[in-house]
Amino acid sequence: MEKPDHIDLAILRTLQENGRISNADLAERIGLSASSCSRRLDMLEKSGVISGYHARVSHKALDYKMMVIVHISLSGQFAKTLAEFEAAVKRVPNVLVCYLMSGEYDYILRVACKDLEDYERIHRDWLSALPHVVKINSSFALREIIDRPNVSAFS
Repeated sequence: MEKPDHIDLAILRTLQENGRISNADLAERIGLSASSCSRRLDMLEKSGVISGYHARVSHKALDYKMMVIVHISLSGQFAKTLAEFEAAVKRVPNVLVCYLMSGEYDYILRVACKDLEDYERIHRDWLSALPHVVKINSSFALREIIDRPNVSAFS
């Protein structure tokens, strides 16, 4: 797909405000026919510009009151080492985000946990058992300032 035009950006902006809006209401708000709006939505989805729809659930409401930023160093950066680590970290249920990094650490994770004892369990049972890990550095978030679901480039 080509770069989104101003109509696509209006659709995306509206969906970021209300992902549950009906196609008819979206079309009316953007100034398109329902069928034209539906075609554009389909193209945005198929091209990967829209990667999905989901409910944003509060971690605190589910009793996950702590966020831990975990820096991980591996024994090497061979393709097999990275692939094995990445396959294993995807199975850790409390890992919300995992990034391959440049710099001092190989990966940065964002881990949700209920309390310090829960993080100790996650660290012991999951993180320490990940393949090729040689160093784990954990930092505890004191307060969340911002957690945007999307880039606000459409405003």
